[in-house]
Amino acid sequence: MVPPLAESISEGTLAKWNKKTGDFVKQDEEIVTIETDKVDAPVNSPYSGKILELYANEQDTVVVGQDLCKVELGDAPASESEADSSKVDSPKETPEPEPVSKQKEDAPPSDVSPFGEREDREDAILKKHGIKLGFMSAFVKASSFALQEVPAVNASIAESGDTIIYRDYVDMSVAVATPKGLVTPVIRNAHLLSFIEIEKVIAELDGKMTIEDMAGGTFTISNGGVFGSLLGTPIINLPQSGILGMHATKDRPVVINGKPGSVYVAFKRTNLDEYPLGSFSNTLKIVVKYCDSNPSEEDYKDEY
Repeated sequence: MVPPLAESISEGTLAKWNKKTGDFVKQDEEIVTIETDKVDAPVNSPYSGKILELYANEQDTVVVGQDLCKVELGDAPASESEADSSKVDSPKETPEPEPVSKQKEDAPPSDVSPFGEREDREDAILKKHGIKLGFMSAFVKASSFALQEVPAVNASIAESGDTIIYRDYVDMSVAVATPKGLVTPVIRNAHLLSFIEIEKVIAELDGKMTIEDMAGGTFTISNGGVFGSLLGTPIINLPQSGILGMHATKDRPVVINGKPGSVYVAFKRTNLDEYPLGSFSNTLKIVVKYCDSNPSEEDYKDEY
């Protein structure tokens, strides 16, 4: 059966059969790949058995819930079972625990600032952690803090339409450009991660993504600046309540030298009014300005 693919996607193209009629399939074994406009979704067999008939051909359009094949339930033939049992994995060596001092030394720095000192530290971070420090991790951190300060922005309306769901965690959707278009994989528990950990998760998500990787986000950050965009209003990723749009840093006519950038936040007004909208935007601005995920009361006073 074609599984749920993604929000707003109800059909896809059967890209490839990994099994044919007469083949035995094991439970949870990948048997077919469904291609959508955004990602390729593997379909695994929910049980073991022999494939008796295929209900769709490669390049056919299939819809969510459609049956794909007929399977006769049963265990693997004796010859296949014996072959599998003869394959013995070589034992893996368990690495010895590192000394506490070594672990502490290799831990991601908690005081990494992506502004001002970012260029000075970038090479050292790349050498030590194998990851390049970018602006996205800074805005993920700042947004995560602001979302927990103003939980209404991190909330959404339930499918029933009569309940608002508030969350004490942040699962941040981050827009990533792929050959198939823009997709929004989710950084789970972003509020608990360091700058380095966020950058590593983004790097990993930039590879092969599944439907599960893009489900369940509570807020979205879209970076049109990588395409040279200076202004624009991003589209809210429903059922989320808001989205942060980042744009390019370019030279502009200003009174002093510099490269000012712009960020815009779009909100869904069905469950938010001016107070949480303004509070979130101002908190985000303060965190970014002072490079501090725990701004003081004086920082807030200076901005009003």
